Amino acid sequence: MLKRRDQACHDANGGAGELPSHEQGLVLDSVSIALAGTRLLTVSCQVAPGEIVTIVGESGSGKSTLLAFIGGFLDPIFAADGRIRLSGQDITEMPARDRRIGLLFQDDLLFPHLSVRQNLLFAIPPGVRGRVRKDLADAALDDVGLAGFGKRDPATLSGGQRSRVALMRMLLSRPRALLLDEPFSKLDPDRRGKIRDLVFQKARSEQLPVLLVTHDEADARAAGGQIVGI
Repeated sequence: MLKRRDQACHDANGGAGELPSHEQGLVLDSVSIALAGTRLLTVSCQVAPGEIVTIVGESGSGKSTLLAFIGGFLDPIFAADGRIRLSGQDITEMPARDRRIGLLFQDDLLFPHLSVRQNLLFAIPPGVRGRVRKDLADAALDDVGLAGFGKRDPATLSGGQRSRVALMRMLLSRPRALLLDEPFSKLDPDRRGKIRDLVFQKARSEQLPVLLVTHDEADARAAGGQIVGI
């Protein structure tokens, strides 16, 4: 049985950096979401850099909607209150493109008309120019055991390979936080564990605060962080 803390998770206790501990990472301050006047959820939570917090709840409870609000693409049919802070900056009203929040979904969402390398190049910030862009893309592929796959069509890859490309494309965009919406649910059990461990390892090494939505207890156990019930 997984231990969960309903609607709140702990504040980080100290840590390096200039920000006070209560402002480090991703902070949800009295965030609530409603639909047609009915409140779906209320949550206050801090996710420290390198920490993975799992969101659990019944279908229709608003888990994915919460991620949409954090990411900046909430459907206007919903009403949201509260504040979102990332590394001490209030991003509640900020356009999605400026928040620099990485997203991984059930589907890898690779562009089918682009090669594997072109998919990665698409994510690299425009300020990075010239040969460095290709070198970064190829290094990312090598980092996840896909050296030499740059010219491949995404349709020729296995599910696990596509997931690795999607992960590295997200990391190449230089996100400040990561939202995971059931990203492992369509993988078979063997691939699921390997890809999950890879995603978590990369997030921790990059010191990214991570929110994970999942129905799978194995995912929550592997995350190792607080479990927030909504």
